Amino acid sequence: MVEIKHKPRVVIRADASIQIGSGHVMRCLTLADALRERGADVQFICRDLPGHLGGVLADKGYPVYWLPASGEDETVILAHTAHSTWLGVPWTVDVDQTQACLAGLSEIDWLIVDHYALDRAWELRMRPLVKRIMVIDDLADRPHDCDLLLDQNLHEEMECRYTELVPANCRQLLGPRYALLRPEFREVRKQLHQRDGVVRRILVFFGGSDPSNETAKALRAIRRLDQPDIAVDVVIGAANPHWREIEALCAKLPNTSFHRQVTNMAELMARADLAIGAGGVSTWERAVLAMPSLVIAVAENQIRVAEDWAATGGCWYLGHAEAVTTDYIHQVLQVLCTARFLAKAMSSRSSEYVDGRGVGRVAKIFMATQLVLRCAVPDDCRNLYIWRNDEVTRRYSGDGSPISWETHCLWFSKAIGNTASLLVIGEHDGRPVGVLRFDLKGKQATISVYLVPGNQGSGLGTALIEAGTRYVAQHVPQISEIIAQLSVHNQASKGAFEGAGYVIDSLKFRRTVKDSNDHW
Repeated sequence: MVEIKHKPRVVIRADASIQIGSGHVMRCLTLADALRERGADVQFICRDLPGHLGGVLADKGYPVYWLPASGEDETVILAHTAHSTWLGVPWTVDVDQTQACLAGLSEIDWLIVDHYALDRAWELRMRPLVKRIMVIDDLADRPHDCDLLLDQNLHEEMECRYTELVPANCRQLLGPRYALLRPEFREVRKQLHQRDGVVRRILVFFGGSDPSNETAKALRAIRRLDQPDIAVDVVIGAANPHWREIEALCAKLPNTSFHRQVTNMAELMARADLAIGAGGVSTWERAVLAMPSLVIAVAENQIRVAEDWAATGGCWYLGHAEAVTTDYIHQVLQVLCTARFLAKAMSSRSSEYVDGRGVGRVAKIFMATQLVLRCAVPDDCRNLYIWRNDEVTRRYSGDGSPISWETHCLWFSKAIGNTASLLVIGEHDGRPVGVLRFDLKGKQATISVYLVPGNQGSGLGTALIEAGTRYVAQHVPQISEIIAQLSVHNQASKGAFEGAGYVIDSLKFRRTVKDSNDHW
């Protein structure tokens, strides 16, 4: 991977606790891993709450700046947002404390905020200290001041949920296509056996904390099935306050294994035929592995997601935890253990929506925002000549032949003076990393792209294409479609375009029937 002189600095503001759960920090951790892999410097700011997951972050090598749990003047928290109490302190205190943390850091490229208690007022106060702000949200219940917004959940009419809640220039990443799932889920999916609907093994998991102890409720329902041939895996987080009770229940249930704070969740899910669990991030972990599931909402914010997901046939939503009884879970389990077509249908539906590549898509878009695009100028002529004649660049160009200086100068002068084309240079940290050309015709543009020699293998190809596509959308609004014509041997470019959201819609086959010396 090419060495990038300026490592983008990313700060993540997210909390975990018994009340909040672990999902926010865990999905941010997944994104942090993907960004760090691409050269970013990532740090967390978290509040010191019971069940904060600081050990998990430390084990992954991330610096954490801890905000104090509370103070003498913070006993009353005004209802600034629907989840204000989750913050543990008034939002004004939180913003002051967070600013104090940021003040000790050098230039911050991105601030990522994943917290239901924070909104535009908090974000506006942070603006002077950071270049860009990304918000991860699920609720669409409060305004934001951000440059990038991610909602990985499936909703009806999700394209317009945030229209009035974010700035007009905010990029929105919406739907399970962008689900922040750890890489192991994508890898396990590749070897996943086709599910036949038979329930041989059940996985029970209600998140990292499960304060209302839905795990015990599910275990009692399984015990009533009285089917000792069905294996059961029970997974809880380290912050679960009921772990001793759950461990005791597991010991009394035949063929049942107790797991606390596991690192192989994807493997456990792949082995199971049915899951019983909460909404939230686990929804898409189960979906990517085509896992039939019974979902119980353990928080108000999970209800809408569970309802919309059930409406597609992706799960069986039982309701909010307060309304779901052991008897009801038992009845539904009886149905699924006898009517295998129901579980099989849920499995088939689930896998259609999530492919496990969401975090990669988000990370690539994230890195694309680090690129600055500008139109080529006469002074670029010499550099483009050198880059275009580089051996690696020529290998994937049209004919692969070297270009003479005279030919290049003639082409370049026409390219920068032609209103039917755009010649664009992509720069990262003030240095050129790639070249884009768009040939414009009516509502269609044809894209050509190559990286400046030395940048191959850096992951910047997708980012350059993504940034160029947005550049055309902003500067040439009449263009409605961009096409790329690639050699079948150019697998690197194929992957870069697919990563930027391009899809293959045709395939051209070619065969030489005879050359100049052949006769039929």
